[in-house]
Amino acid sequence: MTEVNSAELIFICFMLLHGFAAALNCTSPTPESLFGELEKDLFPKKLLRPVNSFSSPLNITISITVVGIIGVEEKSQSLTTLIWQVLEWNIEGLSWDDKECGTSRVSVPREKLWIPDVHIAEFMTEDKSPKTPYVYINNTGHVFDDKPITVISSCILNIYSFPFDIQNCSLTFGSYLHFNTDIRMVQGSSSEEILEESLEVSKTNGEWTLIGVHVNPDAQLVLSEGSYSEIKYYIILRRRPILYVVNLLIPSCFLITVDLFSFMLPPHSVDRSSFKMTLLLGYTVFLLIMNDLLPTTGETTPLINVFFSLSLALMVASLLETVLITYVHFSSSQYKKEKDFSFNNISAIHLQRAPGETPPEKQPVEPALEELRKLSRDLLAIRFQVDKHFQGSTSSQEWQMIGIVIDRLLFSLYLVFIIVSFIIIICIWIRSSYTV
Repeated sequence: MTEVNSAELIFICFMLLHGFAAALNCTSPTPESLFGELEKDLFPKKLLRPVNSFSSPLNITISITVVGIIGVEEKSQSLTTLIWQVLEWNIEGLSWDDKECGTSRVSVPREKLWIPDVHIAEFMTEDKSPKTPYVYINNTGHVFDDKPITVISSCILNIYSFPFDIQNCSLTFGSYLHFNTDIRMVQGSSSEEILEESLEVSKTNGEWTLIGVHVNPDAQLVLSEGSYSEIKYYIILRRRPILYVVNLLIPSCFLITVDLFSFMLPPHSVDRSSFKMTLLLGYTVFLLIMNDLLPTTGETTPLINVFFSLSLALMVASLLETVLITYVHFSSSQYKKEKDFSFNNISAIHLQRAPGETPPEKQPVEPALEELRKLSRDLLAIRFQVDKHFQGSTSSQEWQMIGIVIDRLLFSLYLVFIIVSFIIIICIWIRSSYTV
């Protein structure tokens, strides 16, 4: 065991003095000759970081391309994306002549080389991406490692402006083990180049669309043991709202509009209250059916939930207003019945003889005079009936006018409240849609 350790120590010291790898000398421009040299000078050193000194940091250049947005889960607060990751680094001292060896680039098995332990900090599950078995090496010692990664990452979602929301999710790339004195993460492509490439290769056409990629190349994770070099990418997504506008917002606006037009029905009509009750019941069933389309979790209540609650409250207030107007008209009819009863008593008092009154002595009366007396009593009864009718209808009209005035006033307040509330909600939606 001691001899092995001593041999390894001598081997490491030799490389520190002469470089990690040397220039390869191919005997012929054939793959067998090149791989024979790699097998002799490079592959045995796969456990070592390809630098000349322990104190020399290795620069790892990273670039990504967002191939597609697979999905966003509001319940688990996660983002699923398919990205193409490219890592590049140099093997110090390695080189060969492309004419002598027959090629300027060659693919070698991944397990034959030292590979940086770059990981994504926001990963939530095990990486089940397909493994790429090969990496490229150039004749200058430049290593090119690209592979697809299906990333299920944590993302704090802000669903306040749903369905017009914009989400900003981060992907942090860094070494799992090596400090920044060993490995330094270097930005490859710029934000504009990443976005342009991502839009060109994007194959998904689902609920989300990619609108931007920002890069923070100077991020660092500082712990008590040391600091780690990191690169943080911010993936900015916009939700396509057409599904929710068609299935949620437009039907709600239609029902509110129908409720407004229901004020055109006569206030004293029973059909008006029945119509509003049916409309309210239908809107409640609509919300229950469409509940699955709404986000279920989040730090704040989505504005669309406030919109639906406000619409439901307005319909309830409209129904209560109709109940109040119906009560006012019912009170007017009750008042009319009481007036009818009082006038009937007065009529009976005037037309009937008082109790205990002795009938006058019968005297011979001329027939013409008797007819005039009967006519006078009939006219008196008609007069009482006409007075009763006009007094009763005047009171009833006064109650009806009161009901109409209250109905118009409440309708005006109802309309103003709807317009102001909807304008405020729409302004908040528009403002949130342009805020990341």
